[in-house]
Amino acid sequence: MSEEHSSLWRAIVADAHRYPSPHNSQPIKLRPTGEHTATLYYDLDLGLPAESFGIPFAHVCAGVFLESLSVVARAHGYDVTEDLDLADMDFDATDRLHRFADVELVPVTLTADEQVEAQIELERFRTRRTSRRPYSRELVPDSILSDVIRISEDAGFEFRSTADPKRVKKIIHVNQATLFDDLQNDAVHGEIMEWLRFSRREAADRADGLSAETMLLPGPILRVAMGKRELWEAPVIGPLIKRVYLNTMRGVRQLGWLEGPFDGPADYIEAGRTFMRVWLELHRHGVVLHPFGTVITNPRSHQQFADIVGANEGDGRMAWMLFRFGYSQTPPFAHRRAPEHMIVTGRDAS
Repeated sequence: MSEEHSSLWRAIVADAHRYPSPHNSQPIKLRPTGEHTATLYYDLDLGLPAESFGIPFAHVCAGVFLESLSVVARAHGYDVTEDLDLADMDFDATDRLHRFADVELVPVTLTADEQVEAQIELERFRTRRTSRRPYSRELVPDSILSDVIRISEDAGFEFRSTADPKRVKKIIHVNQATLFDDLQNDAVHGEIMEWLRFSRREAADRADGLSAETMLLPGPILRVAMGKRELWEAPVIGPLIKRVYLNTMRGVRQLGWLEGPFDGPADYIEAGRTFMRVWLELHRHGVVLHPFGTVITNPRSHQQFADIVGANEGDGRMAWMLFRFGYSQTPPFAHRRAPEHMIVTGRDAS
């Protein structure tokens, strides 16, 4: 990155690199092309090709980042204009950086109140975390959920939720069974193992992936449970491992999901934007969440979940996001790579 391009983009990326991504893989790359312009890429080497919805959720991640970029840029006094490239991704492509957008930072004059709100929103973005901690039994008020419903509807999606104990219990057990089912798939199992970090030091050194600490499991237990997948079927140790895993699901009273258009890159990107807006709105009220991504991407589990909740699917529609939400203690910090790792330099990427 040339010095003339560096100052503003470094300031933007210093915060924007905190965006959430599947398995904390952090696949988005940015190449400054001018003081206010940049090209955005999805690094295919940091994707999840083993998942049945690996490509759609790569685009969802791109949408999450675009919304994150918008929040950060606003706090710096800029709006973001986008020229999206909606070409399909190919995880086998020779060029490992898939271009999905050119963006421009456009200066905007904000009122004093707008400046304050932009800074507050930036702080929400900075402090947002996935919480796998046990949740309290307190329900999130309907007044908060009505705002989430509005945000979703404005983008063309539908937010639905349930606090029915029997339905919640069924879905929690689908989520548990999904992990076991995925472990039997060699490709998915290999992918999961690649992104697990079994100690605090490994998590800090690698600065990516899913750490044992954030998953609330002792590193040695996580290593054995995931590495020796045959133990899940063992008569004594199998039920013990499942109990330890389910212990992190204590207190779940509510589950939410998003339904709507999910039939191509444009839909996927808009879905990602919407999910990020929903997340930040919940965080504004002190509500935490934890996505159950594998329930969506595992075909058998997805059908079970859709049947339980009566999801409106078909004709390009899908229930594409499921998460538990509520109140918990502050979750452990998930490490991120340094901001400069996002920056593409020294190549004419295309």
